[in-house]
Amino acid sequence: MDTKVRYEIEFAVNSSPQLLYQYISTPSGLSEWFADNVNSRGELFTFIWDGSKERARLASKKSNERVKFRWIDDQDKDTDYFFELRISEDEITKDVSLVVVDFAFEDELTESKQLWENQVSDLKHVIGSV
Repeated sequence: MDTKVRYEIEFAVNSSPQLLYQYISTPSGLSEWFADNVNSRGELFTFIWDGSKERARLASKKSNERVKFRWIDDQDKDTDYFFELRISEDEITKDVSLVVVDFAFEDELTESKQLWENQVSDLKHVIGSV
């Protein structure tokens, strides 16, 4: 079986870290831009796209800085794969960026990055950062 490769992509976002964090860390915020619907029960999150469901565990978070979700397989076991959303703020300019860490198969890397670009574009529209 092919293994996925880790990649990182950064997006400039015209927002405060506090507002951005609400959209990357809560089910209601994530369902406005990341998935059609997001449900959570404690640390378990269910992401729904076009009727298909993917489950992830909130692996770590730091308020106004980052969240990390680890994907769960059909046997409720953590997989080796996760996605992390990190908020970066330049100390001097105060410019805010959203750094995405994710995994994709080598032959799907371009379309995976394109998907994030589309998702983050939706996020920017939702928070008025366009």
